Amino acid sequence: MGRSLEDVRSVVLTHAHTDHIGFAERIRRERGVPIRVHEADAALARGEVKSSGQQSGPISLGPILVFTWWALRNGMLRIPPIQEVIAFGDGATLDVPGSPRVIALPGHSPGSAALHVPQFDTLFIGDGFGTKAVTNGAVGPRIAPYSSDPAQALESLGRLEGIEAGLILPGHGEPWTSGVAAAVAEVRARATVAALAK
Repeated sequence: MGRSLEDVRSVVLTHAHTDHIGFAERIRRERGVPIRVHEADAALARGEVKSSGQQSGPISLGPILVFTWWALRNGMLRIPPIQEVIAFGDGATLDVPGSPRVIALPGHSPGSAALHVPQFDTLFIGDGFGTKAVTNGAVGPRIAPYSSDPAQALESLGRLEGIEAGLILPGHGEPWTSGVAAAVAEVRARATVAALAK
């Protein structure tokens, strides 16, 4: 991209699960880069509380082993909490490049949020939904595994009605380019099929 670490002005988290925090504390500590996260996940990001109620959903041995191996190799079990965070709320427009607007999507975690950047026709969805389930390898828009409250996560997607973005970037899986409404419709259809199968 022709950029360096000196160009990083902020790290904005879509939620505070360890697989999304990554090097945030290191860049904050070593370079003074501010870390932003939704207010409902701030305590989780600081390590003051632990994730609770996470549900993996269906598991297939191969994909879960691949994800576990990746996590171990990349230090996911050694991610330090973030000592200082700047909390934002629903509807905020963040003072960072691109001026993303926050759309709260509680359910995957209490402070899960999407970041809408209209000038780039982009929606960072985090784990509001994923296009690949790390637990079983299934592809296509779906409620992300390890959601604290999958029913709330599904309901929260209604907050995306009217949002337009040609590029949707999930935390897990390939980018989605068929529009927000189509993605939400697929998530809901899969959730209905899964409910009927129980």
